[in-house]
Amino acid sequence: MRKIVNYILIALVTGIISIIIGYIIRKKTAEAKIVSAEEESKKIVEDAKKSIEARKKEAILEAKEEAHRLRVEAEREMRERRNEMQRIERRLIQKEETLDRKSDSIERKDENLQRLDAELQLQKKNVAEIKQEQMNELERISGLSFDQAREILLSRVENEIKHETAMLIKEYENQAKEDGEKKAREIISLAIQRCAADHVAETTVSVVALPNDEMKGRIIGREGRNIRTLETLTGIDLIIDDTPEAVILSGFDPIRREVARTALEKLIQDGRIHPARIEEMVEKSQKEVEQRIREEGEQATFETGVNGLHPELIKMLGRLKFRTSYGQNVLKHSIEVAHLAKIMAAEIGADTALAKRAGLLHDIGKAIDHETEGPHVTIGADLAKKYREAPEVVHAIAAHHGDEPFQSVEAVLVAAADAISAARPGARRETLEAYIKRLEKLEEIANQFEGVEKSFAIQAGREIRIIVKPEKIDDATSVRMARDIVKRIEENLEYPGQIRVVVIRETRAVDYAK
Repeated sequence: MRKIVNYILIALVTGIISIIIGYIIRKKTAEAKIVSAEEESKKIVEDAKKSIEARKKEAILEAKEEAHRLRVEAEREMRERRNEMQRIERRLIQKEETLDRKSDSIERKDENLQRLDAELQLQKKNVAEIKQEQMNELERISGLSFDQAREILLSRVENEIKHETAMLIKEYENQAKEDGEKKAREIISLAIQRCAADHVAETTVSVVALPNDEMKGRIIGREGRNIRTLETLTGIDLIIDDTPEAVILSGFDPIRREVARTALEKLIQDGRIHPARIEEMVEKSQKEVEQRIREEGEQATFETGVNGLHPELIKMLGRLKFRTSYGQNVLKHSIEVAHLAKIMAAEIGADTALAKRAGLLHDIGKAIDHETEGPHVTIGADLAKKYREAPEVVHAIAAHHGDEPFQSVEAVLVAAADAISAARPGARRETLEAYIKRLEKLEEIANQFEGVEKSFAIQAGREIRIIVKPEKIDDATSVRMARDIVKRIEENLEYPGQIRVVVIRETRAVDYAK
């Protein structure tokens, strides 16, 4: 046991001694490392100082070199600027010398101009004196004063200018007419070919067929009460004569006549004819006719492609279905004018929509011209304005018969389309008496002019040929005569379409009344 303790003590002493020895060894090693590190750091510091000194010297050298370079460049730039300033100074001196020379030259020229002006004034004075002397001598030789001679000369010049002007007008008009008529014929022919419409001639009477002659007595009624009731309610006269199985309705208002015809046909079909039934049928027929009027107006706008019309204007268009002019249905005529105006506008590059719209509405005033005072042109323009149509449309309506000067190409096209539709063969008809009177009046107007030998209305009044006396009328005067006759015809005659005026001497001067 004691041995074990001794061994332990020995081991502990040995361990402590080894620890102490290890500590002493580590301490000496650390001190050696510290010394070595201190020496290393001193060396690094010394090397750094040496590097800094070297770099400092290099920076100083570089700064000196840069300063030297900048100084050299500054001196070079200063020399260049000094040289430029010297060049500018020399140029300024040269310009001053040039300006001085020019100033001297201008002064000399001004002196010369003043001298020349004085000489010119003197010469003018001399010329005026010589002119006055010559004028006095001319007045003495001619026996005329200056004013008298001037009047004679101006009169002769005026006559010569009038003659030459008439000849130029004639030449230009012939050339323009040749070109214009050729183009116009092409456009009008194309328009007519593309828009051919049939017109059914209507009169102021309508005929209603009867199933038998016994129906006439039932229509008349006891003591004529049925026929009186029908005439009172419709405002239309019923003519019951010996015409077999037919009753004639007579009246100037086509819409009332249509109401009466529709009501009478319904009564005949129904078979019950008495005042109460007549009143009922007339009222029903009025509603049907009004519905037809609206449908006809809408159909016209659909057929022509005109949109946005006021409902009242559409209704008035439908009323034109029952209105005729010289036997031509006015609604069909309006539709045809719309198509013609649109086609011609497309050919010349005008506004097709405006021309078509104005063409459809140009005769709208005829729908109520029996109810409103004034010409249908004025009534139509007022209606279009009232229902807020465009000013261009209103103007085209107001000007389509020449009552106003044309302000747009579309207005001219509407007037031309109206004339084409009305004047084409078969479109209108007139009584023989009115036709003869128009021809006689046409020849009478031509015969009123001095120098006219004979006049002939030909081609159903579409042309008048006037033969003049050659000893009284020369070529230039014949041109003016044709124009004067045209104006007189336009002022005194009413006619559909246009009338061609031909003045015949040795040459022919042609003009048209439109």
